[in-house]
Amino acid sequence: MYPVSARFLTRIAESHSPVTQVQLWLTDGRVVDLDHTGGTVTVDRGQAIRRTCTVTVPDPSLIPRTPADQLATYGARLRISRGVAFGDGTEELVPLGLFRLDQVDGDISEGPVTLQGKSLEACVSDDRLTAPHTATGTVVGAIRTLVQRSLPDADVISEIADQPIGSRTFDVEADPWEACREIAAAAGAEVFCNADGAFVIAVLPDLLAVAPVWAVEAAEGGVYISGDRSMSSAGVYNGVLARGESTVSNVPPVSYLATDDDPGSPTYWGGPYGRRPMFYSSSTLTTSLACQQAASLKLREAKAPNARGDFSSLPNPALEPGDVIRVLHPDGTRELHQVASFSVPLDIGGAFPIATISAKEDA
Repeated sequence: MYPVSARFLTRIAESHSPVTQVQLWLTDGRVVDLDHTGGTVTVDRGQAIRRTCTVTVPDPSLIPRTPADQLATYGARLRISRGVAFGDGTEELVPLGLFRLDQVDGDISEGPVTLQGKSLEACVSDDRLTAPHTATGTVVGAIRTLVQRSLPDADVISEIADQPIGSRTFDVEADPWEACREIAAAAGAEVFCNADGAFVIAVLPDLLAVAPVWAVEAAEGGVYISGDRSMSSAGVYNGVLARGESTVSNVPPVSYLATDDDPGSPTYWGGPYGRRPMFYSSSTLTTSLACQQAASLKLREAKAPNARGDFSSLPNPALEPGDVIRVLHPDGTRELHQVASFSVPLDIGGAFPIATISAKEDA
């Protein structure tokens, strides 16, 4: 969860007026605070571009008309925040993302105007390779090179122990962001752009190894509105075989099979669910340890959908994908869920749907 005060978390469960801010950073250096009437920021760890936004503004003058307008708009960015007013004249805002402005459209005379944007992974992804690129060295170094190739001033934050990778050449027309995601997987990690616009290399937290950051409770003073829970075997695997290549001559390729080894799990390897492996290979994997880390990350994702939840609660803009939340259902059932995606409204009374990727009973 994005760092916020205890006062903030208490306030979002109370009746309050949300505070939202949308800033347009034009390429000529101007920063414009936009009056807006609505919009949504969607955050989804299942998408390569993790954050997207839509903002509705009443001012039709934002539609580019002249070449100068177009020059200032193409490449512009949106910084969006939402927070609370405490009623004593103070506020606390939480960033929801830094977005590349991709589209502006609306009635040229009367408005309203709709702005659409994507988080900065899109800048890396769209800068397709015009010459072969060979990634070498370490996970963090290789990702930083690819990110800063497109965004020289980008911050790249590593929350993992760096490790060497094997040489991997990406061909002309390859997507550099997909290359970053592949390299991160060699360390059992994922890479994404956070709410501050920085690129982060991190491991998905273990549901049972971290403390819940927020409670969604169907109780007096709680934020729970509604919830659905489902189970499906579609796309659910209980084993991942990761394969790579050794850097030593005459040594067979390395591999590692990670399986669901929890006898109490509904997807236990060799249990009633059977054996359902998936496969992953990359030349960046040069050791058995690297294969193990990559396979373990993929397995955590592959087996998670056997139980998922879709909830609606009062909005919490500080949530982040991977956060563990405690859910108390109306029937008294308590569960731990891991956040997969959510949408933050920029207007009063907007819905706040949360989708989760796994669930465990909470004693």
